Amino acid sequence: MTKNKFKLPRKKKKFLKKGIWLYPADKNGSSLAAWPATDEKDFLAFKKGLLRKLFQRNKKRSKEYFATLDKEITVSDETLRMYVNDIFAKNYRQSAYDTLREAKMKKSTIKPYYHFINAYHLHQEDEDSYSNACCMSVDFAKKLIRDSKKK
Repeated sequence: MTKNKFKLPRKKKKFLKKGIWLYPADKNGSSLAAWPATDEKDFLAFKKGLLRKLFQRNKKRSKEYFATLDKEITVSDETLRMYVNDIFAKNYRQSAYDTLREAKMKKSTIKPYYHFINAYHLHQEDEDSYSNACCMSVDFAKKLIRDSKKK
């Protein structure tokens, strides 16, 4: 009584092993990882088109993504504080808020501020998780502020 082992053709298996595969996001924005190269259930989900690669974006989709994040929008400081409190843990809130306020004041660092606001709005209305984009925009703002102070 041997159990049938899940096997795939070599090239298909090699393709599926590259990259990180994710299931669609749930209501909290979390997404489970999948291994379609080794797990039969995950492979069936891949065949149905449920899985997506984490870092796979084509040029057109990237342009659309950044076009939505680059929209110039400003909010009041109270609203910004509310957004930061919603996204970040308690011990990171003040630092993130101060960074975004400082980024808002300079022309060279305002783009991450726009990215944060637009990613937050997308996070509120979309099923995909844009909270990571919010966090990355604050990190990018910190880097730009640090670089502008060096000059």
